[in-house]
This record gives sequence, structure tokens and C-alpha cells, in this order.
Amino acid sequence: MLHLYPELTSAFAFSTERHGGVSKGAYASFNANHYCGDNTQDVEKNRQLLCSALDIPRTNLIIPHQTHDTRTLVINDKFMNLPIDVKMTILEGVDAVCTNLPKVCVCVSTADCIPVLISDPVHGVVSAVHAGWRGTVKRIVKENLDALTSRYGTNPADCQAIIGPGISLDAFEVGDEVYEEFRNAGFNMELISKRFPTTSTSEATKEKWHIDLPLCNKLQLMECGVKEENIHLSGICTYNQSDDFFSARKLGIKSGRILNGIMRK
Repeated sequence: MLHLYPELTSAFAFSTERHGGVSKGAYASFNANHYCGDNTQDVEKNRQLLCSALDIPRTNLIIPHQTHDTRTLVINDKFMNLPIDVKMTILEGVDAVCTNLPKVCVCVSTADCIPVLISDPVHGVVSAVHAGWRGTVKRIVKENLDALTSRYGTNPADCQAIIGPGISLDAFEVGDEVYEEFRNAGFNMELISKRFPTTSTSEATKEKWHIDLPLCNKLQLMECGVKEENIHLSGICTYNQSDDFFSARKLGIKSGRILNGIMRK
């Protein structure tokens, strides 16, 4: 059920695999996301299974509804004491969540996008970031670290980070307009992009750009002051390893999502 990240010394972090749940069809079998068309009861059963594995109450599993923006939500005692319907409203349009509360697991959902899990061992803070290509262009990792610094006094040099399962350079074929978004945003295109023969038989051009999203986010972490030796890449390509990890590009939008979570030890 869980792919673990023992590299983090002060936090427990994981990404869910496809196995060990009750969902069916393209959601089989461990999908814990309510926003991709899966049966509600199956999703809840999977969430309960996860909470049992994490040894936390269901209310301590925090999962936002992401919209490819850069907003970070702080999960504090005030939030935890709110009614469930109010919590759900607050979690709308959130692409990163952070907390310093013990036994509270903050999560983001992905299925080709890049999850970035950050631990600040000095201040006992953890954060989960959803970095799709749009969020990456908007530098959501920087926005998140800025929020941690402002809220908790985090120094990025103290942080440890996991870059979890996501689509790899060789699988992430993009149009020229996406390439231009990255170029116009100031990314080093020689480092993060490469042209490959197109996989589409209907394309007029024989080659298309590919973007290295895991590397983009690693470089953002380093630019913010996170030490390279404290950044750990899972090396898992969701597209090429879709038997074990959900991939929207491979399986279609109406399929499951990986849940990437982190909490204090």
C-alpha cells in the first residue's frame, strides 16, 4: 500500500501505491481521492485503511482539493476544531498544506504531477506540495517555503525534501506553448528540456519538447536554499510504472490518484 521515504529523519513520509485497497476498474485498487470520479464509499474505505496503517484518527488525514495554484494552507489547532463541512470549504483551492501538529498527516494527490514533501526538523514542521507543470511554472515550492519561513521561522537550509513519484522527462511530452511558459518564467531550458521524436502519428512535426518536472522542482528547492544532499528523488515515473502508481496520462483522467503524505514523527 505504501512507498516509504526513510531518508527523512524527523518525519514519516509516504506515497500510496495502487495495491491494497477496494476501488475497482481504473481506480483499482487503492484510490483515496474523492475528486476523480471514484465510488465515494470505496474512497472512504481506502482512507480508513490508510489511517489504520498510520495509526491516526480519520480526522487527522488532511487532503485538499487542488487547483494547480500556489496557495499554502496552515493546519493548526483552530482548523482541527472546525466542523467537517467548514474544513472542506477551507480546503478548496489549496495546493500545499503544512503543520507543526503531531499525528496530523498533510497530503497532496497526484497522478503524474510532482509531489514535494518537506520537513523542517528544527521547528517540527512538515509540508506537502502539489507541483504540476502549472504550479511548477508559478514556483509553488518557493511560495511554500516562503510561507513556512513566515509562519514558523523555517530556514530552508535546515529542510529535508522528498520529490515523489511523477512523470519523467522521457514521458512528459509537451506542446510548444508549455515550453514557452517555462522559458518565459526564467527556467534554464538547456537543463530542464529536451526534444524527442513525437509519440503522436497526427503531429506535423517529428519532434516535440519534453520537460523534466522532478528536476525543475529540485532546482527550485536548491534556489531557495535547501541543500542538494537533503533533497531525495524517488526516481519513480508514474507513466512508465503505471501498474504500481496511478498515471492520468497513461490511464486517463477518470482513474485513481496517488496520495502523498507527511507527518511529524
